Amino acid sequence: MLPATLSLAISALLRNKMRSMLTMLGIVIGVAAVVMMQSMGRGATAYVGDAISGLGSNMLIVIPGTVKGMQQSSLGVPLFTAADLDAVRRQAHDVALVSAAGSRVSRAVVGPYNRSVTTSGVTPEYFEIRAWGAVAGRLLNQADERRASTVCLIGQTVAEALYPGQNPLGREMRVHQIACRVVGVMETKGASAFGMDQDDVIFMPYSTFSRRLMGSDRVQVFMASAKGPDLIEDAKAQIIRVLHRRRHIAQGEDDNFAVRDPRELQSLLQSVTGMLTTLLAGVAAVSLVVGGIGIMNIMLVSVTERTREIGVRLAIGARGSDVLMQFLVEAIALSALGGMVGIGLGLLGAMGAARAIHVPFVVPGSAMPIAFGVSVLVGVTFGVFPARKAAKMNPLAALRYE
Repeated sequence: MLPATLSLAISALLRNKMRSMLTMLGIVIGVAAVVMMQSMGRGATAYVGDAISGLGSNMLIVIPGTVKGMQQSSLGVPLFTAADLDAVRRQAHDVALVSAAGSRVSRAVVGPYNRSVTTSGVTPEYFEIRAWGAVAGRLLNQADERRASTVCLIGQTVAEALYPGQNPLGREMRVHQIACRVVGVMETKGASAFGMDQDDVIFMPYSTFSRRLMGSDRVQVFMASAKGPDLIEDAKAQIIRVLHRRRHIAQGEDDNFAVRDPRELQSLLQSVTGMLTTLLAGVAAVSLVVGGIGIMNIMLVSVTERTREIGVRLAIGARGSDVLMQFLVEAIALSALGGMVGIGLGLLGAMGAARAIHVPFVVPGSAMPIAFGVSVLVGVTFGVFPARKAAKMNPLAALRYE
C-alpha cells in the first residue's frame, strides 16, 4: 500500500515541477544554513584550539600586575628580576623550563627596505617552550645570551619583506639603533588566535634586548613549561608559591602578578564560538518554519485543485486514511528532498567559506541527521492539516465541485 501511495505522491509532485521546487526552497535554505553554521562554528573552534596549542606545550605565562576578571593593570607593579626566574627554576620542581621574554615595536632597516616589527628578547629556552624551530640557520644559544651578542632570528614575514629574493643568513640589519647579524629564519607559525601575524617578529638574546633596547635588566614577562600535561596545575601552584615569597605577598593579600594558562583562553574562546554558533543556527532554523508554512500553503492549494480527484478516489472505495496518507506523503517527500538538497548545499557552502577565511573545514556529523530529521518533522507537522482536510471531504460534494 505504501509503495503505491508513494508513487501517487511523487507523480503528483512531478506534474508541477516548478511549484514543487519553489515549495522546497524554504526547507533547502533552512537546512543549508543550519549545516553551514554548525560546520563553520566547529571549524572556528578547531582553529582556536590549533592556534592555542601552537603557542607551546604545557606552557604557562607569568605576567606582572593585578588581575580582576578580564581586566589587568600593571601600573606601579614591579617587574620580575633574573633572581625571580632562578628561584622558580630551583624551587618549582614540576617546572621543566623557564624563559624571560620582553617585546617592543621597533623599526628594522635593511638597505632600502624598512619595516615596523615586533622585536622580542628571549632566552634560548623560549624556543623549546614554544616548540618553535628554525627552517634555516640556527636558534639563539646560551653563549649568545651570556655575551649579549648582537645576533637575531627573523620570522618568515620579515625575511620576505626585508630580504626579497635573498638569503638573509649572515646579513646585517639595523633594529632601532642596534646593528645585528641574522643567524636564523624561523618556521612559519601563521596567525595567532587573535589574528596577529606571529611571523612578523625579530628575536634577539634577552640580555641584548634588555640592555641595548630597554635600558633595564628587569623582566617584563616570563614563560614556563610543566614537565607534563598532568603537572600543569602543580607547576602553576609552585610558581605562585615561589613568587609569593619573592615578592613578599602575605596570605590574604591580592597578588601583583598572574600565572596564565593558555587552556583557560582556549576554553573561553571555544565557549564564545559555541554560543555564537548555536545562536546563528537557531536564527537559520527559523527559515525551516517558514519553509513548513510554504509547504502547508501549497498543499492546501493542491487539495483545492484536486477536489474532484479526491472525490473520485473516495467514491470508488478509498478510505479517508488513504487520502490522508497520500497528501501527508507528498508533504514529507517535499521536506525530505529539500532536507537532502539543503545538506549538500550547506556542506558545499561551508567548504567554500572555510577556504575563504582560512579555517578548517569540519563536517558537522550530528548536525546533518538532526537537520534532516527536523526538516521531515516540519513536513509532517505542516502537512497534517491539508491532509486531514482532504481526508474529511464529502465524496458527493467533491464530485460536484467545479
